[in-house]
Amino acid sequence: LESSLLIQPWASVCFGESAFLAKACFRDTGYILLISDLSSVWYESADAEAVGQRSKELNKRLTVHVSSFLRHLCNLMCPLLAGKQDAATSFSCHHAAGGLSLHVKSELSGLPFYWDFHCCPAPVEMVSRHLVRPLIRMSLALQYQVQELTSLLLQKDAEIEDYVESGAVLSRDRLRTEPFREEIFQQNFMAEVRSGAR
Repeated sequence: LESSLLIQPWASVCFGESAFLAKACFRDTGYILLISDLSSVWYESADAEAVGQRSKELNKRLTVHVSSFLRHLCNLMCPLLAGKQDAATSFSCHHAAGGLSLHVKSELSGLPFYWDFHCCPAPVEMVSRHLVRPLIRMSLALQYQVQELTSLLLQKDAEIEDYVESGAVLSRDRLRTEPFREEIFQQNFMAEVRSGAR
């Protein structure tokens, strides 16, 4: 389950008034859920036996197979993670004893359906594997991309300067651009980031 979770994208979700990043993976054998508020990271991994036991405690009137519960949970969570929450389903969360509890209320087969995700703090290795390493890899990739684009812009400026020195003239003055200055660009960009403009 966790290896499948690695390829799932993070999604921005709201549970009540609280905003989180979350990702999840559901199978007939169980599920794994990872949630972060960018200060802490919590997770829950439950196999079919644990799901069956909890479903009996929370949904005494429902008598469906565990795989049906898991499919229903998937059908409730996946639209939420895709930004398409069902109006008939409500989510709420609260912090408890160092963990995070996510409460779900919906319907299944015409009857009320309840579920509680009991998330505990994620181990350091899990946080590193799912959050820190991907962020660092993406940061490095973006830095490389910026370097490549900067190099390309400087080459384009040199090409334009060569055209101008050869007597070329713009047919439309509105297309004229100032030569790219990397240091000034970086300073302006960082100033916008600090001011919250980006």
